[in-house]
Amino acid sequence: MSLLRNSITLFGALNLSAIAGSTYYLRSHHVYNLEEFEARLDEIEGTLRGHIGLIEESLDRLEGKATEADRGKKMAEYYGKRGRDEKKNT
Repeated sequence: MSLLRNSITLFGALNLSAIAGSTYYLRSHHVYNLEEFEARLDEIEGTLRGHIGLIEESLDRLEGKATEADRGKKMAEYYGKRGRDEKKNT
């Protein structure tokens, strides 16, 4: 009977350690993927902000509000901003 209890306890401990190890591995993999995803979103956000700046500059030129000296200012201003930076300042 003692041998049976020891083997059950051994298999139980082995099972729990396998579950704990796989949980730790999956969590670390998930955290890595979240960080990569956030970096991609930041890059896309910057690109979209740059395009918005270009569109606004084009609209200003069409409306006759912009001068040649203003060219590229809005695009650079919007492209340089990040949503996360704005959230920290407010």
